[in-house]
Amino acid sequence: MRRGAIEYCVMALLRDRDRYGLEIARTLVASGDLVSSEGTIYPLLSRLRNDGLVETFWRESGQGPPRRYYLLTDSGRESLKLFIEHWERFRSAVDRLLADGTRQ
Repeated sequence: MRRGAIEYCVMALLRDRDRYGLEIARTLVASGDLVSSEGTIYPLLSRLRNDGLVETFWRESGQGPPRRYYLLTDSGRESLKLFIEHWERFRSAVDRLLADGTRQ
């Protein structure tokens, strides 16, 4: 379940601004149980790019070599919107069962 949701967490991070890969990875690692290491995010970013959900561009960095930044495409925004709608229904159903499921 976690693996399927991570790509949408990445897209949610890109909803409001462009970010570079390491920034995305560190945010996900810091958030808790989403990913265990920074290296696991790069194959996912590549897949999102291949699927047309994100685009990339290079930007100079004041702290080293240029960084590859990721931005959400229109298709990515639509995909994220649909996921959020499905997620809210799914989460509500699970919450109801967890809260009331023992009262049969």
